[in-house]
Amino acid sequence: MLFGEDVFLWIRRHKASIFTDAKESTTVFELKKIIEGIMKKPPQDQRLYKDDVVLEDNQTLGDCGFTSQSAKAQAPATVGLAFRQDDGEFENLFVAPLSTPPELPDVMKPQEQPGTQDQNVQ
Repeated sequence: MLFGEDVFLWIRRHKASIFTDAKESTTVFELKKIIEGIMKKPPQDQRLYKDDVVLEDNQTLGDCGFTSQSAKAQAPATVGLAFRQDDGEFENLFVAPLSTPPELPDVMKPQEQPGTQDQNVQ
C-alpha cells in the first residue's frame, strides 16, 4: 500500500457534515485535531467511527480501510463522530439522514431535441 495518497472524508454527526481530505498515513488522532479546529472540541472528547466500529487514535486512516481507492473526492468515505457528554460518557453515534431533493421542475428536465426523432419525409 502506498502511504501518502489522498483520502477524502465526510465526517458526520447529527446534522453537521465536514468534508476534508487527509493522507492515508494520517493517524486518527491527527484527524481529530483537524476536527478540533472546526468543531472546537478537543480530541479526547471525540470518538470517530467507521460504520459502527470505534477508530483508535494510533491507527492510520489506511489501517482503518480509508484508501485513495475507497475514499475519493467524488465519493468520500463517511466517518461518524460522537462527542463526550457532560457526564463523561460518549453520546450514541447519530447521523441524521440526508433529505431527499425535490423532483426537478419540468422546465429543468432534459427535453427531446427537435430533429432527433426519425422523420419520414415524403
